[in-house]
Amino acid sequence: MLKKCFAALFIVTIALTLAPPSVVAQSADRTMPMRTSDGQPDISGIFTFRTLTPFQRPSQFAGQENLSAEEAAAFEASERTRQNRDLFDPEKGSGGYAPRAEGGVLSYNEFWYERGVELTSDKRTALIVDPPDGRLPPRVRREPDPNREQLSREEAIARRYESYENRSSGDRCLMGFNAGPPMRSSAYNNNVMIFQSPGYVTILNEMVHNARIIPIGDAAGLPFPQHSGVSRGHWEGETLVIETSQFDGWSSGLTSPNMHLVERLTRLDPDTVAYEYTVTDPTVYTEPYTVMMPLRRTDGPLFEYACHEGNIGLYGILAGARNLELLGRELRP
Repeated sequence: MLKKCFAALFIVTIALTLAPPSVVAQSADRTMPMRTSDGQPDISGIFTFRTLTPFQRPSQFAGQENLSAEEAAAFEASERTRQNRDLFDPEKGSGGYAPRAEGGVLSYNEFWYERGVELTSDKRTALIVDPPDGRLPPRVRREPDPNREQLSREEAIARRYESYENRSSGDRCLMGFNAGPPMRSSAYNNNVMIFQSPGYVTILNEMVHNARIIPIGDAAGLPFPQHSGVSRGHWEGETLVIETSQFDGWSSGLTSPNMHLVERLTRLDPDTVAYEYTVTDPTVYTEPYTVMMPLRRTDGPLFEYACHEGNIGLYGILAGARNLELLGRELRP
């Protein structure tokens, strides 16, 4: 069964690679409504989803869904300054980094960042559109699992340095921290390519080059969970609806393996695809929440995210921990 599944994915990947430009690229006819060669709504292309719009509405904008042009310009300028890594003081620490005296080391300088520089065109104060307050719903209160090992904060931190298996999916180059699903604007590589071919849509994220190959229609689901979950798509008029479940716990946008995700992609104009998604996970949040953000056409190209090749970061994390142990620091109680 596994061999058949992997063989099917391999065949689809080769088909997409060899497909004619009319299938995998944006429609040459950019009049609306755009259509693929087989008559489906055309949502294909290379897009950026970077934006300065906060995921949740900041308290300073409570009750305010949109900003005026003047308010938006002031907020954008303030955020660009606040996030500029070249303005961080490495001695004092900033932006979540500890002072140097406490072992803090700043990461990349501003050259390497490709975060958003402006709000969405409607000047919204949050990407979350439901609940109406633009904030995540309250979390479900859960009693501690008596069978789960209880660790102190120090023990939990120390365990992260025991093995590569205890590092995040990002450290291990398995999943991108913005690729999801669902996708979420972040620090860099906020780019995605959408391919369409008869019976399939493929979403290829630049971050860790994660590709989701999504069958359209009533194809049987896989019998096992995956990092990106198991997705199936269908058309509702001009909108592609993708339903995803069966997560194995590694997706960057995951609430828990119980998450049920519904994504909706709609071509608004030749340069814009609306990307909306709803997350339902009654084991984590008391109600679903919905996010809306635009995918804006960009000339590209996507770049190879060669994370595994020469991943000295992961080696350095573990080697540094072993060196501290040699110096007498107890990291693994």
